[in-house]
Amino acid sequence: MSFKKGTGKCFARPPKFCNRMIMMLCGILMMGAGLSILREINLGTDPCSCFTQGVTKFVPLSFGTCQLLCHLVTFVFVIRYDLSMIGFGTIANMCFLGYISDFFRWIWTLLFPAGIFEETLVRFGLLLPALAVFLLGAAAYMCTELGSSPYDALPFIISNHVKKLPFKAIRMIWDISFMTAGFILGGDVGLVTVLVAFFLGPIISWMQKKMEVLIGINDTTGGVLQ
Repeated sequence: MSFKKGTGKCFARPPKFCNRMIMMLCGILMMGAGLSILREINLGTDPCSCFTQGVTKFVPLSFGTCQLLCHLVTFVFVIRYDLSMIGFGTIANMCFLGYISDFFRWIWTLLFPAGIFEETLVRFGLLLPALAVFLLGAAAYMCTELGSSPYDALPFIISNHVKKLPFKAIRMIWDISFMTAGFILGGDVGLVTVLVAFFLGPIISWMQKKMEVLIGINDTTGGVLQ
């Protein structure tokens, strides 16, 4: 995936801050909703969530709590090396995304009969819509420039210290590493995981640019890092 550079100040309040906050919160909500369905249909999730699913196999904690704890570990390194990557979006993603996903899964159990997400036709029929909702939410969250999640911030930090590799290569290695670790731990690795790890960065980057124009916060100082 692609994120913009930090705004240079921890918890900065850039122009049109209220618009950005609304879009960021809507984006996190959409990501959680999309992720909840991706978890239900068992065709893979993003590498970070895949790793979190693996962790849940070994500890008696919910997905949301495990994701928060995993983010807290990486958050320590973000605090140590680049405070400019931290913002309101960082906290929202880190603290709430996993719990929103858990909440929507609970909603689905109330609305739909048991076992419906195990049917092949339903699983593949929901794959693209769920992925589209997740990506649209991710693009909305990213383009606000209100901070990156610790998972997404660390590849930038590593890139700043490892000059011999381009950011794209570092990001791909980062995603593949978490995907592999998630697979070893028993996380949900599937078509979605592979797509996110290898191919979806440019798609989100394109969606970001469209959303920035829509809300009037398009960047005029350098564009999107990919």
